[in-house]
Amino acid sequence: MPVLHEVSRSFPFSARVAAVALAALALTACGKGEAPAAHGGGGKMPAPEVGVVVATPGDVGLLVELPGRLEASRVSEVRARAAGILQKRLFREGSDVKAGQPLFSIDASPYEATLRSAEASLARAEANVVQTKALAERYKPLVEANAVSKQEYANAVASWKQAEADVGVARASLTTARINLGYATVTAPISGRIGRALVTEGALVGQGEATQLAVIQQINPMYVNFTQSANDVMRLRRALDAGLFKRAAGGEAASVRIVLEDGTEYPQEGKLLFSDLTVDATTGQITLRAEVPNANGNLLPGLYVRVRLEQAQLTNAITVPQQAVTRTQQGDTLMVVDAEGKVSTRNVKISAGQNNRWVVLDGLKAGEQVMVDGFQKLQMMPPGTPVKAVPWQPAAAASAAAAPAGGAPAKPAANEPAAKQ
Repeated sequence: MPVLHEVSRSFPFSARVAAVALAALALTACGKGEAPAAHGGGGKMPAPEVGVVVATPGDVGLLVELPGRLEASRVSEVRARAAGILQKRLFREGSDVKAGQPLFSIDASPYEATLRSAEASLARAEANVVQTKALAERYKPLVEANAVSKQEYANAVASWKQAEADVGVARASLTTARINLGYATVTAPISGRIGRALVTEGALVGQGEATQLAVIQQINPMYVNFTQSANDVMRLRRALDAGLFKRAAGGEAASVRIVLEDGTEYPQEGKLLFSDLTVDATTGQITLRAEVPNANGNLLPGLYVRVRLEQAQLTNAITVPQQAVTRTQQGDTLMVVDAEGKVSTRNVKISAGQNNRWVVLDGLKAGEQVMVDGFQKLQMMPPGTPVKAVPWQPAAAASAAAAPAGGAPAKPAANEPAAKQ
């Protein structure tokens, strides 16, 4: 230190000031030369990639989704037509029954006695016919020989005819007695699934009125009743007449799909049966009915569902994935990417389509690029930032393409280090 101090004292003050200035300039020059290297040389961020689909026209079925309620195709109330004490239930509650199957047994003793009395009355009437007929036949040659008067012969013939009429009355009474005896065994009027018994053994039924005993419902096929606004129906018919839409294949409705309460779609397709001819004065709705197969019994009467109905087909229509459309109370919008990578918001008019896609009725042209993915990237960028459009792939297809053929993630080779997490 004493030596350095002595050396510094040997230089003039002006020389020392010039040396310090040169050192500062050198440090400043070094700092400016290293700054570009810190930013990689260019200093410009790459354009964010966004997934797009190209608007391509085609024929698309025009779907509407309407609320509906399931109903059994046939419903029969099992009632007691014979008065008496219910003796036995002959079915298992909640099971499937066949038409004509015995369900309940009512005390038949009074009806059996009535049947025996009707049989005896018929036998007496038939015997009276034999007697009166023989008398009339015996009087016939006698009246020709004037052995008996014509009045006596006419009375004999009238008695014979009256006896034959009595036989007819007795036979009708016997038939009625047999029918009433048959009512003592209550049978199923239709095939279907029967519910719980509404009466128990020992109850007096059919006294003064036909007591309801149970209900049978035929649930294969099922009916689904739903309503549609009369204005929508009239607007659709005007569009069909104007040639904007064409009728769906197969008539007024090509297909009817049922969406259950949990959001799943019923696998079997139904068909539209009819549309009501009148409009409900209170709601302005038209009632429609469709028939849906239900062989497995998964659909139950009274269940609320949603009905997807294809009423028409739109020619040269453009469809986009549902996630590309933003729906608000002010309207529906989507984002379009032009050839220069600029993104613009477009107001569109949409309708329900198929396979999780919206049908764009207005606001989009063929060949335009619709942004489907990458919205979060734009939120982090300044407004007006250009983007790089890449073809969009659904999540399922993208994950399948990224996964190896074996389905498991590939393992690094023995001499290759694993990728850093």
